[in-house]
Amino acid sequence: MTSYIKIFDTTLRDGEQSPGATMTSAEKLEVARALARMGVDIIEAGFPAASPDDLEAVRRIALEVGNPPRGAALSESKGQPDARVPVIAGLARANKSDIDKAWEAVKEAQKPRIHTFLATSPIHMKHKLKMDPEEVVQRVAEMVAYARSLCADVEFSPEDAGRSDPEFLYVVLGEAIKAGATTLNIPDTVGYTTPDEFYKLIDGIIKNTPGMHEGITVSVHCHDDLGLATANTLAGIRAGARQAEVTVNGIGERAGNTSLEEVVMALKTRHAVFGLETGIDTKQIARVSKLVSNYTGIPVQPNKAIVGANAFAHEAGIHQDGMLKHNLTYEIMRPEDVGVSQSKLVLGKHSGRHALRTRLAEMGYSLDEAELDLAFARFKELADRKKVITNADLEALIADEFYRPRDVYHLDGLQVACGTLGMPTATVRLRGPDGKIHVHATTGTGPVDATYKAIDHIVKTPNTLLEFNIHAITEGIDALGEVTVRIQGENGLHTMDAQSEIEHPRVFGGHGADTDIIVASAKAYLNALNKLIIARTEGVEARQHDYGVMLG
Repeated sequence: MTSYIKIFDTTLRDGEQSPGATMTSAEKLEVARALARMGVDIIEAGFPAASPDDLEAVRRIALEVGNPPRGAALSESKGQPDARVPVIAGLARANKSDIDKAWEAVKEAQKPRIHTFLATSPIHMKHKLKMDPEEVVQRVAEMVAYARSLCADVEFSPEDAGRSDPEFLYVVLGEAIKAGATTLNIPDTVGYTTPDEFYKLIDGIIKNTPGMHEGITVSVHCHDDLGLATANTLAGIRAGARQAEVTVNGIGERAGNTSLEEVVMALKTRHAVFGLETGIDTKQIARVSKLVSNYTGIPVQPNKAIVGANAFAHEAGIHQDGMLKHNLTYEIMRPEDVGVSQSKLVLGKHSGRHALRTRLAEMGYSLDEAELDLAFARFKELADRKKVITNADLEALIADEFYRPRDVYHLDGLQVACGTLGMPTATVRLRGPDGKIHVHATTGTGPVDATYKAIDHIVKTPNTLLEFNIHAITEGIDALGEVTVRIQGENGLHTMDAQSEIEHPRVFGGHGADTDIIVASAKAYLNALNKLIIARTEGVEARQHDYGVMLG
C-alpha cells in the first residue's frame, strides 16, 4: 500500500457552504491558484448545478488552474499529464442533469474528475430520498456508469456513510466499482462517529467490498459536529484510506469539516507514528489560511490549531521559562514550518521597492509591476503612520489591496465626530460605478453605525448586518486594525446546499484593514456590499440569459 496521502481540498465547495462564506468567481479562482501552489492534489472547485455562476467558476478553475503554464509543462513531461497540476473535481448529485453540468465545468482541465453522491443511511433513504435500498443500489450503478462514460476519473460518495449499515455499504460500493468508480469516498456527513468506529468502518470497507483492488482509492470526508473530524480522518487513514477530504481553516457546514492544516501537520509532526507523506508545502499554510479567511469573511479563532493567532504564543510563566531555555519544551513544531514568520522589525518608511518586493517574495507573494506599484503606494502610506511594519501588517495590506472583488463603490473619504459631548456623526464620500462622487452625512448610535447609515443612504442596497468583528493585527498603539463583517442581502438571493437540496439566503463577507479602525470598518462593509451588488447583477444577467435561451 502506498505511503502517500492525497489531499482533496473542498474549501471551494463544502467549505463555501458555511453560512457567510460565499465567494465570487474571481475569489474562487484566486483561492484555487493558492491551493495549487501549496501542492493540493485534488481541488473540488464547486457544485456546478447550484447556479450558472458556480458552473462558470468551476470552468474557469478547470481551464486556468487545472492546466500547466503555457509553454513549459509539455517539454518537461514529454506530453504526459503534469503531476504538479491538480485534479479539478466538480460535485454532482446522482442524476444526469447534475453530472452533465459537472462534466461541462471540469472537462477542460488536464485531469478532470466528476464526484457524484447518493445517501445510503436508513434515515436519509426513507425521509430525504424516499427510495428503497434496491432503488439506491440501482441508481448508484446507473449514475456512476453514466459519469464514467464522460470522464475517466469518477469519485462516488455514499452520503451519511457514518450512519449507514456497513453490509449495505459493501453492496453499494461494490456496484460503484463495477460501474467504473476510481475513488470511493466515505463521508461522516453529520460528524456522528468516533475514531474507533470510523477505523472499523474503513477497515471493513477495504476488506469486504466486492471488487476492491489496488487501483481504487479509499477516501475519508469527516465533519466536526462533535469536534472529532480530524481524529476520525486520521483513524480512517490508519485503517488504509489514502485520500483525505479537507478544507482550509476547517470551514464547512455547521461546525465545519476536517481542517487541512491539522491533518497535514499531524502527519508531518508525527511521521514516526504514521509513516505517511503528503505533497503539501507546509510553509504556505498560514498565507492560504489568511487568504481564505479574508475572502470568506470568517475570522480564524485565536486558539485554532496550527493557524490561530495564539498557536505559537506563550503567556504562562512556566511555559515562557521553558521556551527561553529550549523551544522544543513547549513547541512540537516550528512556526516557520507553517509559514508563520518570527520577524519583528521588517520594513520602515525609508525602505524601497526592491526591499518590499524581496520581503513579499519571501512571504510567497509574486506581484507584477502594476501590482507592486499599488502595494508600494499602500506600504508608504502605512509607513508614514506606523513606525514598525511587520509581516503581519504586510499580510493585511496585501489582503486589503488585492483580495477583494472589483469595486462598485469605492471609499473616497470619511470624517467622523463622536464622543460624550455630541451625537456621533459620519460624513462619507464614495466614488460610484459611474465615476461620480457621492457625499452624505448622518448620525448614529456610534461612529460605525453613523458610517454604515451614510453608506446605506448612498448605495441603497437593502441588507441585514449579521456579524461585525474587529481585532488588532499587531501589538502597540499604532497597530493596524482589521475588521470583518457578514451581511445578508434582502429580496431573494439564495444559494443551494448540494446535500440537503435546500436553498439558503446568501450571506456575504467583507474585510478591511487600516490604522484607523473606522476606516477599516467602512472598507469591510463596502467590501461586502460590493459582493452583494455584483452577485445581484450577475443573477439578473443569468436569468435574462436563461430567458433568452428559452425563447431561442
